[in-house]
Amino acid sequence: MVTQELDPYTALSEASGIVRQLSQKLQEDGMEVRILMPRFGTINERRHRLHEVVRLSGMNIIVNDDDYPLIIKVASLPGARMQVYFLDNEDFFKGRGLFATEEGQWFEDNAERMIFFCKGVVETVKKFGWPPDVVHAHGWMTSLLPAYIRTAYKAEPLFRNAHLIYSAYGNTPEEALSDKFLAKATINQMDESALDPFFNSGEPDFEQGALAYSDAAIVASDSLKEGAQSAVSNWDKPLLKHSGEETFLQEYLDFYHALLSEEVIE
Repeated sequence: MVTQELDPYTALSEASGIVRQLSQKLQEDGMEVRILMPRFGTINERRHRLHEVVRLSGMNIIVNDDDYPLIIKVASLPGARMQVYFLDNEDFFKGRGLFATEEGQWFEDNAERMIFFCKGVVETVKKFGWPPDVVHAHGWMTSLLPAYIRTAYKAEPLFRNAHLIYSAYGNTPEEALSDKFLAKATINQMDESALDPFFNSGEPDFEQGALAYSDAAIVASDSLKEGAQSAVSNWDKPLLKHSGEETFLQEYLDFYHALLSEEVIE
């Protein structure tokens, strides 16, 4: 489970609530769940009892030819026997909120933060040495993850049998891409054309890109951008629309089981 938001560590939102409840539901169904998210500066380490995992820390993540140390911290999710792994870096997260200043201005380096986080997730799971059956990405900040797994890390055996699910929430930023996004986001000798799906008529559409590389999708919003909405309308893979009803957790669980009964087609 890879998410940009999670209750109780970030403000309660549709995404943070869904990820919190879904993770516990999957665990209660007998699945082993690990959650990864950014360690935003608004997360109180003392209150939530975060501590560094030395054996996982110490890696450097390259973004635009610069090295950024990756620190991994962990906490137990309250009310569940489940580990939450926080990906931290002073340049990207220390003393800063999620995506914008208190005045509502998007951080100029949101694209770099996204690249760092998505690449850091892959490298952290590799350190786990734990091949996931499902990688479920929630929200625009995770949108590069399916693309990276299917391109830059396509030879990595750990993800060979992983089903990639992307949950679209529609709250994507309008000003998070710099002019040099393609050059920065093409890691591990990726060709820039691999990121073509992240643009619609020249305009950025993170969720359209994530959907292009995913094996299944969950739509939790009616306000997707045009490209993502078109992708969903023409979707020919497993698709679930979040009902908003009290039964949604069972609907997600049934969706997981149906997906896991299928073979991954690369």
